Amino acid sequence: MRHLSLVTIAAAALMLGTAVHAQQPPPPIGAPITLEQAKKVAAAAEVEAKKHNLNSVVVIVEPNGALVYLEKMDGTQYGSINVAMDKATSAALYRRPTAAFDAGLKAGNIYLLTLRGMNAVPGGLPIVVGGKLVGGIGVSGGSGPEDVQVAQAGIAGLK
Repeated sequence: MRHLSLVTIAAAALMLGTAVHAQQPPPPIGAPITLEQAKKVAAAAEVEAKKHNLNSVVVIVEPNGALVYLEKMDGTQYGSINVAMDKATSAALYRRPTAAFDAGLKAGNIYLLTLRGMNAVPGGLPIVVGGKLVGGIGVSGGSGPEDVQVAQAGIAGLK
């Protein structure tokens, strides 16, 4: 008999849940992002952060959440290191933006709090190349929307 873990059940509920979570299926997992690619993402994110006078931490991880690259801009609060890491890991492991979890919690889906490695603070995005997940980016140092904007600019740096 197969036993489903609470994490599996909660993840399935997240994907099949309310309209807040109605989105395309998560991308399949591809080869992990390379160090060269991660540096391009971080450089583009740094340019965007500076444009908005933000001191940010940018973290790039592989699809399994393993660290590839971390950049802490001068003057960034130390707490942002762990926050950015958690955002990147959550975005990679669950193959969706951390803002999706934020929206789910705001909709009253408190079961999301049981997901191991879940982060509901906006600023974590999956990195998709050629339709496949290659990693995740997490940005911390600004407001949620600012962190998302910096993360998006980072991903755009791959193109």
